[in-house]
Amino acid sequence: MGNSLTEGKPLKIILKFMIPLLLGNVFQQFYNMVDAIIVGKYVGTNALAAVGSTGTIMFLVLGVSNGMSTGFTVLTSQKYGARQTDETRATVANGIILSGIVIVAMTAISLFFMHGILDLMNTPEDIYEDAYSYISVICMGIVAIVSYNLFAAFLRAIGNSKVPLMTLIFSALLNIVLDLLFIIHFRMGVAGAAWATNISQGIAALLCVVYIIRKEPVLTPSRNMWRLNRQYTRLQMYIGIPMALQFGITASGTMIMQGAINVYGSVAVAGFTAASKVQNLLTQGMMSIGQTMTSYSGQNYGKGDLDRVKQGVKDAMKIMVVYSIIAGVMVVLCLPYIMRLFFSADVDIASLLPWARIYILECAIAYIPLSSIFIFRNTMQGCGYGMTAMMLGIVEFFARLLAAFISIRVRSYALAVGADPLAWLSAGIMAAVLFGFVMKDIERKKRRMAFAEPVKADSGTKTAKAGIETAKTGPEEQDVKKASTSGDE
Repeated sequence: MGNSLTEGKPLKIILKFMIPLLLGNVFQQFYNMVDAIIVGKYVGTNALAAVGSTGTIMFLVLGVSNGMSTGFTVLTSQKYGARQTDETRATVANGIILSGIVIVAMTAISLFFMHGILDLMNTPEDIYEDAYSYISVICMGIVAIVSYNLFAAFLRAIGNSKVPLMTLIFSALLNIVLDLLFIIHFRMGVAGAAWATNISQGIAALLCVVYIIRKEPVLTPSRNMWRLNRQYTRLQMYIGIPMALQFGITASGTMIMQGAINVYGSVAVAGFTAASKVQNLLTQGMMSIGQTMTSYSGQNYGKGDLDRVKQGVKDAMKIMVVYSIIAGVMVVLCLPYIMRLFFSADVDIASLLPWARIYILECAIAYIPLSSIFIFRNTMQGCGYGMTAMMLGIVEFFARLLAAFISIRVRSYALAVGADPLAWLSAGIMAAVLFGFVMKDIERKKRRMAFAEPVKADSGTKTAKAGIETAKTGPEEQDVKKASTSGDE
């Protein structure tokens, strides 16, 4: 059932909500790692390099799709925090319709341009066919992957992080079984790994839908709500589009980075791929705290408790400083042993390890700035400031672009893979600055609304109510009010 994130000690609430998210995200990365391990051991090193070379493309396609769809759920979180049940259900229906449009568009666009993207990224010839086979199947399954993320985000919006965890655990286990079946038994190669991912994510989405229908009436729209509401559409797109653009811009930067790495050949790509899988696993803590802060700030912003939002940010930073230090030390010490999981016994790990170690060392020292990006960015998104995400994406893009082009010019692999930590450091500083401006902007709007109407003797609570109403709105507060009372929902 849904849980309120507006009461209790912020540190305790954030940890309680974050832990299931972290476990779920780790499981998701775990079965991504299983894909890589099974492909590397049973299909070959080149096949693993092929899958790895498409990682940034997956981040672009799925990031844009998931970013926009997840952005549609921020308004749901705000309405739920404000205890507006009918409006909460209406935002769910509107979000599902909009997500359907996104899914169709992204599937068609990604399949049409895939060959050109692989060419643009300097994909090595010896892995090109496998790379296209894998990523094209993944694109066919955008509907399954985006649907799971959408319904899981709806559940998180009302404070339920446990059900997405349980469905994801089931999905991860199913993915492993399907990997073994498709790759080893049916010999489907890298395409088998992609189909296993699509099927398992699709079933996870169905499980979330069944749970919502049976247990969460606040997320179950009535029949008359299944049409686009003009005001809700504008507000959801106002948050969703910048989130999608942020993912798209960031992914474009990582694609440039991948292109710079590809010039060093399939051995370097294989080593980098294995290291990036480990890297992605450890950074799920940062992603989890970000998802937590979106729901936490959305609900408390909807309630009008800005002080609680600020305290939540402080507590989240304390958590992630500790996590970042532990994660950085662990990955540096354990990398040589973890690398052996990805390859068969006849592969020379010593030839791959130097490529992997450079990337991991450079990333580990930038985990704290990376954590701050997720905390500040997602908090601002939960408060309705979606444009900040796009601005941070632009900062990351230019940082990666600069590092990648210079690395190609001077032939430096260390600088090529250093594009990630450079982007995190740059965007982390920018995120802290933007967060300060956003908090001041919210406070200014709250004061303006509080004194917008003269206080009458017989309405002593009007001023206080006006302040709370401001906190229930985003940058376009009047639109939210109209949407809450509009008759076309």
